Amino acid sequence: MSKMKQTLRMMRWWPPFLGAGIRVISVDDQVRKVVVRMRLSWWNRNIVKVHFGGSLYAMTDPFYMLMLIHNLGKDYVIWDKAAEIRFLKPGKSTVFAEFFLTEERLSEIKMQVDELGKKDVSFIVLVKADTGEVVAEVKKVIYIRRKDYQPKRIQVK
Repeated sequence: MSKMKQTLRMMRWWPPFLGAGIRVISVDDQVRKVVVRMRLSWWNRNIVKVHFGGSLYAMTDPFYMLMLIHNLGKDYVIWDKAAEIRFLKPGKSTVFAEFFLTEERLSEIKMQVDELGKKDVSFIVLVKADTGEVVAEVKKVIYIRRKDYQPKRIQVK
């Protein structure tokens, strides 16, 4: 088992996930597909008894960054840069989020970053109820740059 796969599986004990009841339920061997679950319970619901919005966002937060760190390797700096969440329906049951990185997408990202030196890459994550209904849509923006990237300096006279 890779170190990153082990890290992702151990995230159930990370305090923000533990407190919200967020569980990583599967990670493939290449760390290109991750599935996360959160059951509705008294400690992660809001005053109207549906999933707290912060918990819905938290279950999507670190995964694309960690997956890219694993798949792109040590020649790149990778950071979460921005996110936005749209709540579409009340989360009244167990919810799931799936994260995917295809070989084609990884190749495209690597080619663009190698050519430009740095790039912001966007991903959409759908948080779905156990019925399949989309509860929330999260847009994640990940900053990626080559470690050896040197921005062009403007000479001021």
